[in-house]
Amino acid sequence: MSIHEAARTGFSSAADAYERGRPSYPAEVVRAVVERLGVGPGATVLDLGAGTGKLTRLLTPFGASLVAVEPIREMRDKLAAIVPEARAIEGTAEAIQLADRSVDAVVVAQAFHWFDGDRALAEIHRILRTGGHLGLVWNRRDESVPWVRESTAVLDARASDAPTYRSGAWRAAFDRTPAFTPLEELTFDTVQEVDAAGLDDRFGSVSYVAAMPEAERAALLAEIRRLATEAHGPGATRFRIPYRTSLYVCRAR
Repeated sequence: MSIHEAARTGFSSAADAYERGRPSYPAEVVRAVVERLGVGPGATVLDLGAGTGKLTRLLTPFGASLVAVEPIREMRDKLAAIVPEARAIEGTAEAIQLADRSVDAVVVAQAFHWFDGDRALAEIHRILRTGGHLGLVWNRRDESVPWVRESTAVLDARASDAPTYRSGAWRAAFDRTPAFTPLEELTFDTVQEVDAAGLDDRFGSVSYVAAMPEAERAALLAEIRRLATEAHGPGATRFRIPYRTSLYVCRAR
């Protein structure tokens, strides 16, 4: 399986930090996913690139049969332990180990930018039943807030060649494919509240940060803690990270 080195190295070493530090998804987003993708009794739903199951676990109350595909073993082991209701299997978006026309909906949270978009959409179309829906979800830090914008600049100064949602490059495959209807976007606001350790986990679980040598990673996280503390006031022990959460939905033709 082909996995970007930043993802392979970073996420395999940061599965615990990812689980502790990454935000969940707003209830409004979960409702929209359930309603727009038809998540419910009798449906089979695939969470592709599921990580530690941050979204998978939120779909379990709705009665669908859930399958979670995750290529990084450490992440997949976390998911299997936390969300035993889902069937966790190894695989990538470009090589999904499921039969043709075997699922009713596919959801991808925080992951599509890692995929080879053209190959992934071909595979997703192969396993979706006709008329089945694909939903993409991203929690993205709200950079209209100054300290968040400055933290992103700190990250960008040390960024690897890892693909990102922010680049928008992931959209190109959707522009090219005739297999899906155009993307519809819904946007929601949410806030994650963390302590100092949670702040480190949140930013330390960024793939290329997790892959850094320890001293370099520690210096970067210290700089982000400084920015957050200045923004929240001297002696702050809790920090609010604002997000815009986007849900994109399309349907298989």
